[in-house]
Amino acid sequence: MSDGMSWSGLADRVARQVRDYLTGVEAVARGEGGDEFVPLLLLEVSQIVLAGAQLGASRDVILPDNWEPDVGEDPDLDDMRQGLAKRLAPIDAYAEVFDPYEDGEGTTYRLSDDLADVAADLVHGLRHYEAGRPLEALWWWQYSYFNHWGNHVGAAMRALHAVLAHARLDVATEATPT
Repeated sequence: MSDGMSWSGLADRVARQVRDYLTGVEAVARGEGGDEFVPLLLLEVSQIVLAGAQLGASRDVILPDNWEPDVGEDPDLDDMRQGLAKRLAPIDAYAEVFDPYEDGEGTTYRLSDDLADVAADLVHGLRHYEAGRPLEALWWWQYSYFNHWGNHVGAAMRALHAVLAHARLDVATEATPT
């Protein structure tokens, strides 16, 4: 892939996945999804991990002038973050080792922050894509995947998986008749 035109297929696929993630996470933040919102979030997170893997498996996206055009001020996602925090309250905080190669200490994170931070990075790239700049969108998505949202989405996926695994596998010990 040597020019912006040859990147367009990847940009189209990632843009679709980004839109799906944003739609799903925004719906959960608004209170949709009933009691099954954790599996829905795991699905959305898993699908955007695929987009990140595609970006990670691609060669580095290099902008011709090594300069990112301004997309203006990014939207405020505080309502999304707060809606997620409310829905996820009992499971929002979790422990994670952010970088297992550089930092062996566990730190407390919040699913609501992770999901909203990922959304913020994805929205920024989507704004480039929707402005007709797919190469800039890919550059941003790839750069921010390695630099920021990749860690957050991976951690969120592990936390959501753990919640579901505990819900489905932890069985109360039954009393044995004596």
